[in-house]
Amino acid sequence: MGTGAGTSNAVDGQSSLISAVQAGDTDLVRILLHEHSDFDHLDAAFCLAVRMHAGRIAQLLLQYGADAGRSRPDDLIPLSEAVDSGSPALFEALLDHEIRGRYPESELLEARDLARRWHETGVEAELRRRTGSRDAVVRTQVQDDEYNSVDECTLGGMTVRDGHGAILTYVEELLGVRTSFEDLMDRALTIADQNHPTWGGVTLLLAGRRDQATWTAAATLRTHPDPSRRLFGAEVLRVTHLLDESDEDAFAGPALDMFTEWSAEETDLVVLTEVLVALGEHIDPRAEVALLPHAGHPDARVRRAVAQGLSALSSPPAFSGDARTALLRLMTDPDAVVRKTACRVVAEGGDHDPVFADAMAAVLDDTNRLVQLAAVYGLALHDDERCVETARLLGPPQRGSLEEEGYLDAVWRYEWRRDGR
Repeated sequence: MGTGAGTSNAVDGQSSLISAVQAGDTDLVRILLHEHSDFDHLDAAFCLAVRMHAGRIAQLLLQYGADAGRSRPDDLIPLSEAVDSGSPALFEALLDHEIRGRYPESELLEARDLARRWHETGVEAELRRRTGSRDAVVRTQVQDDEYNSVDECTLGGMTVRDGHGAILTYVEELLGVRTSFEDLMDRALTIADQNHPTWGGVTLLLAGRRDQATWTAAATLRTHPDPSRRLFGAEVLRVTHLLDESDEDAFAGPALDMFTEWSAEETDLVVLTEVLVALGEHIDPRAEVALLPHAGHPDARVRRAVAQGLSALSSPPAFSGDARTALLRLMTDPDAVVRKTACRVVAEGGDHDPVFADAMAAVLDDTNRLVQLAAVYGLALHDDERCVETARLLGPPQRGSLEEEGYLDAVWRYEWRRDGR
């Protein structure tokens, strides 16, 4: 199986990629794929990952060019087995566009009903029913895909993940079932975690509808006494605007008006952070005015959202005076992620005032490597020679780190420009 022109790192006849998949080493798989190693084993590695229930690895392999269509039916697992696993990443990998047509509607309906049973019964209760065990369920949080984590539950020798709500949402969408806003919200709130695939799948699905009824239902949640429902409404509204690529951008004005007012009155930190992130996605002076009062907030998550939000407003030739003051302060923030974010915003902004270059040079000796690299990156983009020596001292990027590679590549490009090559 599989074709490709990659270079194999085989040891004793074993493909390095296959070995990494067998070990369940997601980080090593990503590194090997990024280095274009063993590309002639991509398709076999995909089939192996699916049989191992390693959905995150299977999705990685698809992203790097594995062809699911080359697999035979007996190379993979039944949809029902993927549903039982509780891993949305695994289920979605099995329904890759190359092989989605293999599954008749009847099988998708069976998968939907099975996912609903798991979700409505609850993982622990269904595990007890299947195993007959009365022992305590062991729960461990694990990463299911690149962005989302789930709980992995073990009882009586059986291990499943709690992503059945996300699987149900996904298969309903494939079947063209339009589940109500209220039912989808209740499904997301069974876990109420922004990093869970059920929450993410539901909010993305609702935002993708981009209709007035969904907008109104989400907007109504702004005044709900339950912060988790306010958070849900805020995310649906934010992503609705984010996904609107039409020329009219009908939700831009209502979103900006709502989030501007909301930011001044929200008391829950998580909801406030979501609202500020939403504001930062608008290129409008009103968004900046609403963001800036929170630049000195005691919670680092809030300050981080402010720093990131100012980046959307950096298209003009120069930051406003207040934004400049805030960014310079955030570049020296006690939180390393805030410092790195502010450095990156300044680096990529159009304002090349020397005060920013000096501020980035001042954090070249920061205790955090990524902050140093962000400052090096910024100086390189500002054509400042001070980036070169620090980049040399920091050494090569950590293997597999796309972020570090991007920062250091900017230095190479600066030297290329400087030397007229």
